[in-house]
Formats: sequence, structure tokens, C-alpha cells
Amino acid sequence: MNNVPTVSDSKRAFYAAHTRPINSIYRRVVEELLVEMHLLSVNSVFTYDPIFALGVINSYDRFMESYRPEEDRSSILHAICRALNQDVVTYRQDAEAMLGAVADVDEKTLLSWLSGSLDGAPEMMQRTVGALAGQDDFKYSRLFGVGLFTLLEQAGAKLLKLKSEEQSEQLQPIADTLHLPIDKLKKDLETYASNLEKMAQAKVVMEEAIQAERKKRAKREDERKAKAAAKAEKAADSEPTDQATSGS
Repeated sequence: MNNVPTVSDSKRAFYAAHTRPINSIYRRVVEELLVEMHLLSVNSVFTYDPIFALGVINSYDRFMESYRPEEDRSSILHAICRALNQDVVTYRQDAEAMLGAVADVDEKTLLSWLSGSLDGAPEMMQRTVGALAGQDDFKYSRLFGVGLFTLLEQAGAKLLKLKSEEQSEQLQPIADTLHLPIDKLKKDLETYASNLEKMAQAKVVMEEAIQAERKKRAKREDERKAKAAAKAEKAADSEPTDQATSGS
């Protein structure tokens, strides 16, 4: 009997955990993340690691930054993890610890650590890179690539802005150590950077739309109050006439 949950199972579990409607602009982002994490969770080769966790958290936080209502952001991510029988607290703790491990580290040092030269590296970095380097069948994912991008970005890595050939040269030692498909890694990094730029542009558009909607609501409310006041005034004006009529 096959007990492996399907994508539909995970979606049902997600919407059971988060029952509020999801803003239509963000629904695709949420469902794509859910599906991607689901497919990895049922892959027998995939193993969780802190760089992957950082990719999940950073990707979610950045793309959902402007989500309204704001309090739903935490609920949605919690529901995604719950639907996949995973722990959002573990994801956040590991993501924060991974970023903490590279705090105040320059690009050269970070590249050296990720390439396997771990002298002086914090325990989190040594444990993570050591475990990944020991996996001959490591399952690479886009979210792992996002986590790697986040680490490089934290260190102010100039390689993220280099031309393709130069970038490949600096990424190759990391790809060799961690068993990463370098062409796919580069493509994912480029796509993620491009999506961040598009999201920043979309954020401006969304903020303008929100402001316009607020003005419309305020105008409708002012019109409603004006009508109510006019109605009350009309009723007050007609009251003496009604009394006079009843008196006669």
C-alpha cells in the first residue's frame, strides 16, 4: 500500500491549517513553495540541511514581505510546514544560526569554508559543509541554491555580479565540494536575483494599489456619512410639520 502523500494531500492539509483566504497576488508564490517543498519531502534522496532551511525562510520572507494582513504571514508559513509534517521553528532556528555563522565574514573566507577549507569556521558551518560534502547522492534543490545565495549576499560577495565565466570559476570549488550541478546553480541564482527585482517592482505597484483602495474606501465612507447626515437633517426639518399635523 502506497502511503506517500500526494501534492493534493499536502494542499488539502495546508488549507485546513490556514483557513483564511490568501491574497490572490500571493497565492501562486505560496502554492509553488508548498509544492516544491512537498516534492522534496517525498524524494528518497533528499535530506534536510540548514542551508536549505535558510533558502526556504529567506525566500518566503522576501516574497511575502508586503503581504496583508501582516499577521497572516506567520500563519501561512506555519501551515505550509504543518502540511508537510515539518517544524517551522526548526527552519527559523537553523536559518538564523546559519546566517549567524557567517556574520562579519568576508567573501574570501566564506568561499573558502564552502569549498571545504573549514579552518576557523563556526561549528554550524563545519557540521553543515562536512555533512553535505560526505553525501555522494546529494539532492540539489532551488531552495538550497537560494540559501547559498543568501550566505554569499550576507558576505557581500562580488561574484554575484560577475560575468558568467568568472562566476563559474569561483563557484566551481563549492560545486565540487558540495556536489552541486553548477549550471543549474548559476541559473537558479540568476533567476532568484531577477525575481527579487521583479518583486521589488511589484511591491511598489501593490503599495500604490493599496493606497488607491484606501482613498476609495475613505471617499465611500465620507459619502456614506454625508448621506446619513443629510437624511438626519431632513428628518429633523420635517419633525415640526409632522407634530403640527398630528395636533390639528
